[in-house]
Amino acid sequence: MKFINFLILTAAAYAGILFLQTPAFAQTWMASTNAPIAPWSAVASSADGTKVVAAVYGGGIYTSTNSGLTWTSNSVPARQWWSLASSADGAKLVAAINVLSTVGNGGIYVSTNSGATWVQTPAPSYLQSWDSVSCSTNGTKLVAAGAYGVTYQIYTSTNSGTTWTLITNVPNLNWYSVASSLDGTKLVALAWQASAVYTSADSGATWVSNAIPYDYWYSVASSADGTKLVAAAQGDGIDTSTNSGVSWASNNVPNQQWYSVASSQDGSKLVAVAYGAIYTSMDSGQTWVSNNVPFKYWTSAACSADGSRLVAVSAVSGGQIYTGQSSPLLSLTPSGTNLVLSWPSTVTGFQLQQNFVLGTSVWSNVVNSVLTTNGQNQVIVSPTNRQAFYRLNSQ
Repeated sequence: MKFINFLILTAAAYAGILFLQTPAFAQTWMASTNAPIAPWSAVASSADGTKVVAAVYGGGIYTSTNSGLTWTSNSVPARQWWSLASSADGAKLVAAINVLSTVGNGGIYVSTNSGATWVQTPAPSYLQSWDSVSCSTNGTKLVAAGAYGVTYQIYTSTNSGTTWTLITNVPNLNWYSVASSLDGTKLVALAWQASAVYTSADSGATWVSNAIPYDYWYSVASSADGTKLVAAAQGDGIDTSTNSGVSWASNNVPNQQWYSVASSQDGSKLVAVAYGAIYTSMDSGQTWVSNNVPFKYWTSAACSADGSRLVAVSAVSGGQIYTGQSSPLLSLTPSGTNLVLSWPSTVTGFQLQQNFVLGTSVWSNVVNSVLTTNGQNQVIVSPTNRQAFYRLNSQ
């Protein structure tokens, strides 16, 4: 499948530079053919999108080290796995069980070796149904929330789950989702059938109630600095905040059974999944695009730090894992007498091509060396006396 994000017209002496943009954010998705057909309930990703972890409700946990192309079954018991979180490097993982049990079959598990082995933490497992977990970029600070059980609670940990602290200064609500900034300092907690969202600026020591329209809130995600937030409701819409939850704005998306939202680190690229649909935004939720995906019961989504790699899972009969990769932004800057074409180095599988007549389909690979500098792939080209168009083509 080929997709073009930016076409760039260059002319001699940098005259007449023109940018033609075709907005596209992961509009093409691919099923992971070697992942089991199962009721997938949760998924999480490393910062670069190469390490992915996914869980089956009533089954096991699977990991991938190649962005979802192949999957390995982890050595964990079959449980009602419901929520996952990953450190930036994908080494530390957190998995929560959503079940009311009197025999200790609930709880929260952690892995410090990318899922090779798992250990149950001392988080409550008796009559406690965990709905959401999140962690800091190094996997040290954790936050977990429950929606059912003896009490509706939020817990935090500062040592990767070795010990947990019950948050006592928030009300007992149906806490359906929590999210964390990269450093674990700013936290946000969202509750079902509520008109308030709670935020913390000190790793959960104190919390503030913020007004949000009353709704069946189900999922929340945060930017790296905790400033930009996105919240999704079941049977309604999606709201975003640009001031750490102080105020919220309604997004222009259809009313859906929204189950999960995920955000890039800068908060500009968002992905939301619902019953039968996946939507993406590349402008912090101002506009959304419906992606071309099969009609499935999509339950969870995750994305890489730059938003270029996406993964979504579905449940019920025929549950599958799908991965998506957005075409990267191709930019052009002058450098002395040359031009530099660049795109993020975290995005792989694209070939720089050129064409001298835009109306034709004759594109040729650019053979100039690709240099990687400051997280960018760069190709240096010399201006000529003829126009040239460039594109990134998926291989």
